[in-house]
Amino acid sequence: MRNNTSSEFLYQLFALILALILVHTVYVTLIRPNANLVLEQQLAREAAGESYVAERSFYVVVKDYEQEACFILMLWACAIMGYKARRSLNERKLLTQPLLTVPDGSRVLPEDARQLSRPIQALPAVQQGYLLPRTLLAALQRFGSTRNIQDVSHAVGEVLDTESDRLDSELSMVRYIAWAIPSIGFIGTVRGIGEALSQAHKAVQGDIAGVTASLGVAFNSTFIALVISIALMFLLHQLQLLQERLVLDTHSYCDTNLMRHLKTD
Repeated sequence: MRNNTSSEFLYQLFALILALILVHTVYVTLIRPNANLVLEQQLAREAAGESYVAERSFYVVVKDYEQEACFILMLWACAIMGYKARRSLNERKLLTQPLLTVPDGSRVLPEDARQLSRPIQALPAVQQGYLLPRTLLAALQRFGSTRNIQDVSHAVGEVLDTESDRLDSELSMVRYIAWAIPSIGFIGTVRGIGEALSQAHKAVQGDIAGVTASLGVAFNSTFIALVISIALMFLLHQLQLLQERLVLDTHSYCDTNLMRHLKTD
């Protein structure tokens, strides 16, 4: 478990660095040059006295630093959730494997617990750390030592409850990112409104270009942040649903393939 924690930390660190490099490269090479080109064309048409309706360009909407930070956090959160979703899907594959070979109608006595544990202990080290093998081993060890079916049920419940709490706590970083993205958008709103107010004297004199550009920063940053937050929260809820189903299906697996076969005499 400690090795899994350290490897996951390194994965998250490299995912953050990669997201930072990737998004910043796209902004430097594509988004900001195109946004500046669009803005220059608009200013040229205004200077020429043309009457036109300015179209909302994608490059202009996402060009500011707040939007860049939101996209970096979005990719980082998606990488974290992808890692956890892949692990949950790998664990679900064990639910289709016959880890316990107990024929229907047969009984499992406390003396049989050690023999039934051997196929589980023969699994690769990575799979032994999955939820289902850990739950089955805890149940069989408890049954072999206490010879009490009620204690086995408690052991299964304790492992699953602990796993549910662990999975929930490991999503705290994703929840923080989902909270931080709208906050960054609101920072852009405050910054844009502040810049617009600082140029109010120019608007009084008839030059509203600076005010409109600053207000664009304010509204665009909030718009992009809220859209990203909505998409991220949807993915987060789907991941939580996947993890909750894994815990419930593991409990059902233990009931069907082990608990109903246990006998004390």
